Amino acid sequence: MRATGRTVTAVMGAALLIGCVSGPAASKGPSGSSGSSGAAASKKPSAGERVLVFSKTAGFRHDSIPEGVAAVKSLGAANGFRVDATEDAGAFSSRNLGRYDAVVFLSTTGDVLNNAQQRAFEGYIKRGGGYVGIHAAADTEYDWEFYGGLAGAYFQSHPAIQPARIEVEDRAHPATSHLGESWNRTDEWYNYRSNPRDRAHILASLDESSYSGGTMSGDHPIAWCQEYRGGRAFYTGSGHTKESYADPAFRQHLLGGIRWAVGAAEADCRPEKGYSPLFDGTAESLADWKQAGPGSFSLSDDGALTSSGGLGMLWYADRGLGSYSLKLDWKMASASGDDNSGVFVGFPASDDPWSAVNNGYEIQIDASDAPDRTTGAVYSFQSADIRQRDRALNPPGEWNTYEIRVEGERLRVWLNGVKINDFTNTDPARSLRDGHVGIQNHGAEDQVSFRDIRIKELPARSGAQGD
Repeated sequence: MRATGRTVTAVMGAALLIGCVSGPAASKGPSGSSGSSGAAASKKPSAGERVLVFSKTAGFRHDSIPEGVAAVKSLGAANGFRVDATEDAGAFSSRNLGRYDAVVFLSTTGDVLNNAQQRAFEGYIKRGGGYVGIHAAADTEYDWEFYGGLAGAYFQSHPAIQPARIEVEDRAHPATSHLGESWNRTDEWYNYRSNPRDRAHILASLDESSYSGGTMSGDHPIAWCQEYRGGRAFYTGSGHTKESYADPAFRQHLLGGIRWAVGAAEADCRPEKGYSPLFDGTAESLADWKQAGPGSFSLSDDGALTSSGGLGMLWYADRGLGSYSLKLDWKMASASGDDNSGVFVGFPASDDPWSAVNNGYEIQIDASDAPDRTTGAVYSFQSADIRQRDRALNPPGEWNTYEIRVEGERLRVWLNGVKINDFTNTDPARSLRDGHVGIQNHGAEDQVSFRDIRIKELPARSGAQGD
């Protein structure tokens, strides 16, 4: 909280407005200097990432493959990455794969690589390469354990092509950030031999009540991502029909998956289970929240809360929290990243936002201040790991995900799945063991949006470090 004064005179109570060639071509390592004091410009523009589209089939052949190849080439031309396409498995050599930042398996089927080619691809992934699987990529290489883990799940069956409703579970990942809470589309909907939820991060799942032929007992992932043995893997079960590749929403879905796989965008792709919503994008879910101090948050049709005015704070008043993992998605509006806001934890119930400042801790969002007062810092107490933070941070206008984990007096922060801060409270006047959480609205010129605030309560730990 960057203060312009130490007094707050207006309290709004509960007011809220609803209205080399041996590895991948591009490094996914740190992009910012370890001496950087701000991270707004840490993501460099596209350096000409290169993608290989592979569409060899040894089983059923989808007639939409030409449209898929053309769509990826078009996305590359419009977004600054080069695209090569092949059905020659000879392209899978260590030397050749080292030219690419990601390989797209476009509706491949059956056994498409020999043992030497498989070893080359395994090495490519282990050195940080990216994988994008589209539709029948899950109907590929059933006897290759490495590939099965990379794809996430194998195809089992499918009903007839028909409309269905997709429930979007993660709206911060670049493959799904453009979508609403649900997505209605027509495609051929795969059933899978296993559920990838325990090992991959689910981006979207099918509502089996919205169509006929689902066999996954109501938990039916259809798009997911994961960090896998050194590389990145994104899969979408959509893409059977020719029409899919002309659909702007599906094209954006593919683009976001490719951008994440090549390392041009960041997201938290760790498996996520056991979280309950504190704010799910609806007005009803705000019933247990209160506005402290001036300003407010507005609720948009896409389920995001955007700050307006300040200095104030919207806090969750239903109960105090002790040991927990808090996750939430956020983005800054200004191109400079100079949009001040933060997430407060460990403060007592109060309608005075300065009580949170004086008794709790703020995890900062503003990307333009001093190291101990910028993105990922425990404000004025401890800077984030700047190099790790710069590597993980998406630029203004794109969504980021925080995990803030409190255990005992230990507070840890992950940004887009990367651990960037580990702080322990030693101030006897403060305690993280019991307190509330809140999001800040800082001032009229600061616009930060939040959505999908969720929590998982953890077992209480007796040690001060929470170990």
